[in-house]
Amino acid sequence: MMVNKKSRLGHFISQAVVLIIGIVMIYPLIWMFMSAFKETGQIFHTATSLIPEKWTLENYANGWNGVSGVTFGRFFLNSFIISGLGTVGALVSSSLVGYSFSRGRFKGRKLLFALMLSTLMLPAQVLMIPQFLWFNTLGWVGSYLPLIVPTFFAIQGFFVYLITNFMDGIPKELDEAAKIDGCSFYSIFARIILPLSVPALITAGIFSFIWKWDDFLGALLYVRGTINFPASLALRMFSDPSTATDWGAIFAMSILSLVPVVTIFITLQRYLVEGISTTGLK
Repeated sequence: MMVNKKSRLGHFISQAVVLIIGIVMIYPLIWMFMSAFKETGQIFHTATSLIPEKWTLENYANGWNGVSGVTFGRFFLNSFIISGLGTVGALVSSSLVGYSFSRGRFKGRKLLFALMLSTLMLPAQVLMIPQFLWFNTLGWVGSYLPLIVPTFFAIQGFFVYLITNFMDGIPKELDEAAKIDGCSFYSIFARIILPLSVPALITAGIFSFIWKWDDFLGALLYVRGTINFPASLALRMFSDPSTATDWGAIFAMSILSLVPVVTIFITLQRYLVEGISTTGLK
């Protein structure tokens, strides 16, 4: 009886600690959400007060009107174009490369896989200048091409590693049975491996979409013209050091910018957990 009481007490304490830590971690997001309903002039004057003294939707209206005559809806569309095409490119290329590493038997395969893994340790900042010079030589600077085209060449080693390990866990007996039925190497990929790899593909797709959606530095380097800005870059336009910054509009549009990412994460959470938990299992 005493053991059960101690067990329940320990469980209660652990849950309470996790709840407190969770509240501390999510508090900045809650504060931003509530501040989006405050009058801009009152956001930092009442920073310690979570509940607005006077509720207003003016920040959402002002933010949605955008800047320089471009509405925030256009910025959202630009983000969806970049994130959507970038995610498609990452999934197509990473699945093909991952299948080659998992089922292909060619000379230098292990060396290439090791080199691919080594790219995970390479900071993106190291490649920033040479990549910019390369894209500038190609005439791509000022367009979405530097943000989309490279994804079709499996530049994300993490996705290749994730998908390769998942495919390694698929029994090779299925390949042999498919060969007996007359399937080629590519038919096995299309009819057997790819459908079974859906959890890993969805996991990679979620990460790819979120990373592309949140990418500020890439858009800052390559995108030109306000009308072409994605949401991540457009949020900066509300901040003007020479005049007053419209913090209310920034917070309001930041909240709206989180909606697609949070929706995708919640909707596909089951596949995300399944893809990560089963990756590498034999």
